[in-house]
Amino acid sequence: MILGVVPVAKKHSRKEERQKALVRYLQEQPFATDEELAARFKVSIPTIRLDRLALGIPEVRERVMMLAQEARSRMRGVTDEELVGELVELQPGKVGISFLEVRPEMLLKPGGACRGYYLFAQANSLALATVGREMVLTSSARVRYRRPVYEAEKVVARAMVKVQRGCTYLVSVHSRVGTEIVFKGQFVVIAPEVDEKGQGGDNP
Repeated sequence: MILGVVPVAKKHSRKEERQKALVRYLQEQPFATDEELAARFKVSIPTIRLDRLALGIPEVRERVMMLAQEARSRMRGVTDEELVGELVELQPGKVGISFLEVRPEMLLKPGGACRGYYLFAQANSLALATVGREMVLTSSARVRYRRPVYEAEKVVARAMVKVQRGCTYLVSVHSRVGTEIVFKGQFVVIAPEVDEKGQGGDNP
């Protein structure tokens, strides 16, 4: 997704350099808020908003909605209700990305860490969606929690299909807060063939 283009001039002002850096950063961290961007570039929030407007970059909620609408149109085998987190990119059989913001009801206790279930469920449902088949089942999972996640943190999970053998897929998922990995998982996903009646057949 192209977020914007900055015009090139012979003499780059500080503003132009910042806007170029802003475009590059948002390509890597598309879910960064204006507050986070202001802290990153050491400017005020209104300055970041003016930069976004000049570059034609929408605010974070609109960016997520635009990405999610496009990704959901490609989703198979997993319903919106089953998916934990907001699906924002999907290349079936290859790569998927989802976004989860930790809310108060997801915590073990007020002010505490997020329940591990949510990180697992985000990764597992993303792995199933990334396979991109009509029927998908988790056969096994090997996971590791790297650090606790807290309220208002934004978890971006990236799933990648590593191996496919017949109807069996090995999917790797790394979940990050910013650039820090907080969860890693490997999921073996079975995608049985579906017959004309919509029922799964035997695995080959």
